[in-house]
Amino acid sequence: MKHIPIIPVPIEEAELALFEERKKIYPRSQKGWFASRRWVMVALTQLLFYGTVWLGWNDRQAVLFDLVARKFYIFGFVFWPQDFIYLAVLLVISALSLFLFTAIAGRLFCGYACPQTVYTEIFLWVESKVEGDRNARIKLDAGPLTAHKFSLKFIKHFIWLMIGLWTGFTFVGYFTPIRQLASEIFSFTLGPWEIFWLLFYGFATYGNAGWLREQVCKYMCPYARFQSAMFDKDTLIVTYDTERGEPRGSRNKKVDFKAKGLGSCVDCGICVQVCPTGIDIRNGLQYECIACGLCIDGCDQVMDKMGYEPGLIRYTTEHALTRKLDQKAMWARVFRLRTLIYSGILALIILATAVSLFNHIPLKVDVIRDRTMPKITEMGAIENVYRLQVMNTQESARRYSVEIIGLPGATILNNPVVEVKSANATAVPIRVRVPANTLQPGSNRIRFEIKDLDAPDVKVIEKAVFLVPR
Repeated sequence: MKHIPIIPVPIEEAELALFEERKKIYPRSQKGWFASRRWVMVALTQLLFYGTVWLGWNDRQAVLFDLVARKFYIFGFVFWPQDFIYLAVLLVISALSLFLFTAIAGRLFCGYACPQTVYTEIFLWVESKVEGDRNARIKLDAGPLTAHKFSLKFIKHFIWLMIGLWTGFTFVGYFTPIRQLASEIFSFTLGPWEIFWLLFYGFATYGNAGWLREQVCKYMCPYARFQSAMFDKDTLIVTYDTERGEPRGSRNKKVDFKAKGLGSCVDCGICVQVCPTGIDIRNGLQYECIACGLCIDGCDQVMDKMGYEPGLIRYTTEHALTRKLDQKAMWARVFRLRTLIYSGILALIILATAVSLFNHIPLKVDVIRDRTMPKITEMGAIENVYRLQVMNTQESARRYSVEIIGLPGATILNNPVVEVKSANATAVPIRVRVPANTLQPGSNRIRFEIKDLDAPDVKVIEKAVFLVPR
């Protein structure tokens, strides 16, 4: 057997072979239909995030997740830990919505509503305003560190930090009342947890949107990895028409490219320059693609200048491309059995949740029998003691009556009226007496009816056990 010499590889070369060096991406500013819609989504999402926290409702913050008091306020609703089912339903609705949108049109969420995408777009806008367009930024980074370069970098990063810290402040404001939080900041009385989360979320925004950018989408986001499981050949995706575009090549506008054997692609590279993740869509669908559609805008503008038909890069499906389907046939396959099932299940869950919220009773009661042994009076009557936890989820103080139903002769010895403050809970002891020889020895069913004195329709019936000594 011939001996093959082993040549040692330097450690530096081995590292270069294993790890790809990051090349900074300088996305080119782009105008067009998809670019405009992206900025509309940026405006809507940020108006929702930054604005909702300042809305008031009944002398309180409209949306507040008070973890200390274990109460969640969402406009007119007050949710307690017992309402955890609504959080579970919200997560199910979010997951099904993601599956539905992905099955229909790919990574729409990533391209238009994902926080990473939105804040990266905002940070890139700041960078372009401070440092200039794409070519100016490339030239600036390639040049030596001068006073002018340092000042531009300082201004950019300062604005980024302010945006990040304001984002962290707003995030914490959903858990600590925003006006109280602002007052504590200015009076230097901010608590340690508020400080931690404000700085953590602020610097996470700064780091992810300012430094990591597309690296989060490519290496950290799990959605990019399993999205292919939700795609099929009838999913709308950003696609380059290879048959029409190849072979690509530069040419003069007046040249008959078909006579020269060329495709419609002029190989200008605009589609790569505008891409936030730096991919070349002409190489086929890649997991890094966030379906923002900026390459469509860029390519359509070049096609328009050349006098060619637009749509060389477009939103279409694999079946529509390979089978030459028209728009009507394509959309008929987009809304197929799979997406209709997703839509039906999602609509049913949303409808059921809406009905449940509409019929939501603003009163919750827990009944716990005291562990002490039943008391026997001189007349032979039996007494049991219960602890009633009455929760009022309304925005006003309420008075509730407590009655025993389904147990003849049972009486409540102490005050049967419970007063509870707005959005609060009160625990009260209730002594129940049953005449002698009324019940069988052992465990007997008993029911408490708690009713709002000012709104008789608001009532709750809770079961408990009445013990009779043997």
